[in-house]
Amino acid sequence: MRAVLASHNQKKIAELQTILGELGVEVISQREAGVDIEVEETGTTFEANARLKARAVMEATGLPAIADDSGLSVDALDGAPGVYSARYGGEGLDDTGRWQLLLEHMQGVEDRACRFVCVICCAFPDGGELMARGECPGVLAQAPQGDGGFGYDPIFYLPQLGKTMAQLTPQEKNSLSHRGNALRDFQKEWERSPYGTDQ
Repeated sequence: MRAVLASHNQKKIAELQTILGELGVEVISQREAGVDIEVEETGTTFEANARLKARAVMEATGLPAIADDSGLSVDALDGAPGVYSARYGGEGLDDTGRWQLLLEHMQGVEDRACRFVCVICCAFPDGGELMARGECPGVLAQAPQGDGGFGYDPIFYLPQLGKTMAQLTPQEKNSLSHRGNALRDFQKEWERSPYGTDQ
């Protein structure tokens, strides 16, 4: 089956193509599908934003569309930046500027527990929908380490491995990341659904 990924993030597209390929799903980009849509993320939950993006791209292409909404939730900040992770600090900041700002806001804070959250939604032309959620617990590092990954990966520390997310190989990251966990849950939902058979 062919599905369109509702994202322009090339690293995210590569991650999802690798994992979803194992389900027999050919993932193509919006560009390959001939559309260029930026969906305004007006939802207040990861689920709502993933659904908004998946439905918009599905309606524009007529193909099943897969979207994810993900972010970093910090306990000491009451779950912030949460659904606003990609916009934390305003539009003028890049990934580095966002995690630098977060570290500034967390100066002197002892409770550094946090989690990455990812929700995946697949919207189908027949009105059907599959939804899955994954989380990865961690601790905010005091300073960045590693140059892999993207987003908040350099400051997301995994105590059990003694590394940040940015220091993991792609295979290590997929095995424990919030997106990897969400995709494994998505795979189970997919296999239980009518869409799990070849179409």
